[in-house]
Amino acid sequence: MRYFNTEGVCDPKEHYMVRLDGRLTCIKNTLVDRKKYFVINRGRQYGKTTTLAALEEYLQDDYIVLSLDFQQMGTEDFADAPTFAHAFANILTETLEINGMCDRKELTEPLAEIMGRESNSLKELFMCLSRMCRNSTQPIVLMIDEVDSASNNQVFVDFLAQLRGYYLKRDKMPIFHSVILAGVYSIKNLKLKLRSESEHQYNSPWNIAADFKISMSFSAEQIAGMLGEYEADHRTGMDIHAVAEEIYAYTSGYPVLVSTICKYIDEDLSGIEGFESPCVAWSKAGVAAAVKSMLKVSTPLFESMVRQLDLYEELRTMLENIIYQGMKIPFSPDEKVVSMGLMFGFLTEKNGQVAVANRIFEMYLLNLFMTKEAGRSEVYAQGGRDRIGFVRDNRLDMDLVLKKFVEYFHKICGEKEERFIEKYGRKFFLLYLKPIINGTGNYYIEAQTRDERRTDVIVDYLGEQFIVELKIWHGSEYNERGEQQLADYLEYFHKDKGYMLSFNFNRKKEIGVKEIQVGGKTIIEAVV
Repeated sequence: MRYFNTEGVCDPKEHYMVRLDGRLTCIKNTLVDRKKYFVINRGRQYGKTTTLAALEEYLQDDYIVLSLDFQQMGTEDFADAPTFAHAFANILTETLEINGMCDRKELTEPLAEIMGRESNSLKELFMCLSRMCRNSTQPIVLMIDEVDSASNNQVFVDFLAQLRGYYLKRDKMPIFHSVILAGVYSIKNLKLKLRSESEHQYNSPWNIAADFKISMSFSAEQIAGMLGEYEADHRTGMDIHAVAEEIYAYTSGYPVLVSTICKYIDEDLSGIEGFESPCVAWSKAGVAAAVKSMLKVSTPLFESMVRQLDLYEELRTMLENIIYQGMKIPFSPDEKVVSMGLMFGFLTEKNGQVAVANRIFEMYLLNLFMTKEAGRSEVYAQGGRDRIGFVRDNRLDMDLVLKKFVEYFHKICGEKEERFIEKYGRKFFLLYLKPIINGTGNYYIEAQTRDERRTDVIVDYLGEQFIVELKIWHGSEYNERGEQQLADYLEYFHKDKGYMLSFNFNRKKEIGVKEIQVGGKTIIEAVV
């Protein structure tokens, strides 16, 4: 029986997975067949290795595919050019043996020549590789996975420079028909890793690389196709398209996040209290429960995210500004911080602005930033002290939460200047709310409605959802428009009641909480 896999390469014979046929055809037709050299650089666990494995098999009828993994080469193999040349030839020979081509002398003899010499320069290595490509009866495609393993080594940059030289003169000096590198780091960022921070120039050996524009994320339709295969085997009775849309809403199609949600529902959720049957587990509520569990566990993907944010403080600051303040940052892929965020898979482009790549990343980052702040935050401590009074019969009293927050905020921030409250007001509410729902509920910021003036927080507490709009006061007309927006948003969520927290800088403002009716919806409006 197949299962959902979240570790290593996915195989359709063993795992439930999104079918890659369309992606493979596109890569072959638009890149490999056209003799392109290109780089698949995506965030961690984005399906790069699975794509390469499937592509290797897909190309075998038309090409000799030499697929390498630089994780097989140790740091010592990059010590200098002669050492690298010998190690590279050795790993190519092993690949030929694995693929049953050790009797192909036109391929093995040039590599044996390199390994038979005590010392080789990169030039001598490429002379042998060129002879191998010239003599081969089929064009040769070179794939190298995990190029990040080599990206801190100058000898690898020199290798790329040689490859570029041969590529530009390939009509006279035959070389690989196509070259495919895969990893997180883009080749143009190698110099950033090799040079000091004072030098911000980019590396040029790979300016021959074709753009890789093929999407590696999964669409809701593709997720539904995978769930359809699962449903054919298990007959749970799930609403396939509704579940697929919900998974996509949380993940934006990030492959490992999609598989992790499915794996949790399949293996851990079905049968426990509240999700007694598979049909109940495979639902929107089941997806939410899976996400909640994912955020409680340290995973390689999340650990990598923390490491990168520790290394790149400017990226952390940008993410905090987007999440807390709804800061609008114009999208420019050539700006260094944005480029880094795109490369790691943390950021994306939405309507010409920089945005966090998916809802799960937003939730994780919000938890991460909140946890860092909580230890020194009196606001967080106050929320923890007030918590007991807010939960009655396992239901969260959001009316009381807003009332108490208004009282507390006015006491500690009543005299603060406008800029301070604009910057920290929403953060204070989120800090106050976190210990109240922590461990039982969850919340996330709705990316589609967030901007400098408005942020919608979706709170989920034991299956009950609360929509809370946080907004900066910009006059009564804007406020009335915001009330109507919230009423419309409640209609979208099929809710009759919502909450609005306004940070008002009008000196004649009326602080407190009141109930109003807008378009048949009840809105609890709090003003601080």
